[in-house]
Amino acid sequence: MTFIEEIKQRAKQEIKTIILPEAEDIRVLQATEKVMKEKYANIILVGNEENILQKARTNKVNIEGAKIVDPQTSEDYDKYANLLYELRKHKGMTIEKAKELVLDPVYYGMLMVKDNKADGLVSGAAHSTSDTLRPALQILKTAPDTKLVSAFFVMVVPNCEYGENGVFIFGDSGLNENPNPEQLSEIAISSSKSFKQLVGKDAKVAMLSYSTYGSAHSELTEKVIEATKLVKEKQQDLLVDGELQLDAAIIPEIAKSKAPNSPLKGEANVLIFPDLNAGNIGYKLVQRLAKAEAYGPLCQGIAKPVNDLSRGCNSDDIAGVVAITAVQAQ
Repeated sequence: MTFIEEIKQRAKQEIKTIILPEAEDIRVLQATEKVMKEKYANIILVGNEENILQKARTNKVNIEGAKIVDPQTSEDYDKYANLLYELRKHKGMTIEKAKELVLDPVYYGMLMVKDNKADGLVSGAAHSTSDTLRPALQILKTAPDTKLVSAFFVMVVPNCEYGENGVFIFGDSGLNENPNPEQLSEIAISSSKSFKQLVGKDAKVAMLSYSTYGSAHSELTEKVIEATKLVKEKQQDLLVDGELQLDAAIIPEIAKSKAPNSPLKGEANVLIFPDLNAGNIGYKLVQRLAKAEAYGPLCQGIAKPVNDLSRGCNSDDIAGVVAITAVQAQ
């Protein structure tokens, strides 16, 4: 069974309701059809009902079983406008601005999650990351005991003996541009928890660099060394090592020569990149050259599950992220 098939099976054990606010995008409607057919989540589509149904009919997509909520005609419109105003008035929100924002399907969807009308939300097929995450942070806020919201990808590499049978988490590959050592340590800890939650195996975390154990010295390598030290202090039971070059992190034979004393022994399954340049380039290289499935950017550290999509995603990617979001909501 593949990683995503296992996730779908787990989602079926406790059905959750996931909001898709980009309901006029044909890929989202095709993903809805897949989810409803496989029955691993309930779907709420947010948007103009007439437009959504017309688009589905025109493209012969069956979205029967999915609920459609139109912010313009919803009985909760005033309630949600007041809720948004109360949440943001200390930041200068006016009731007029709140009434305008609530008509945005992403904002409306977040307010439904806040109101426990749904368990999670997936957006980003037609929105930038900031347009998805800004309302999430304004409305849902960060999870307890979390200092930093970060993003990761689940990478599933076919015919690969490395990682957890080809499954890795790459973090942060979607959100934090140039994390300092403290932030990088938080990304590593959150990513290790996400790996355990989604893959069901213990995380083996590599703090990546262009240097292994001081083979080069610079501000860039010092950041990773300091972050690794902080992770070990905060999470003493976590298997983590750094700074490591990628090959020393995931290939046992190379680990023996470059980092013979590394507790990871070249078996890392969670890869923490030093900045967003490296993380974003890294995931796209693996996705395109190794024909890997890339699920994400998935978010960690928000009070309720909210996940971003790459704007280059297809309907299968969206359906997969819905399954992951449902499992996170359990």
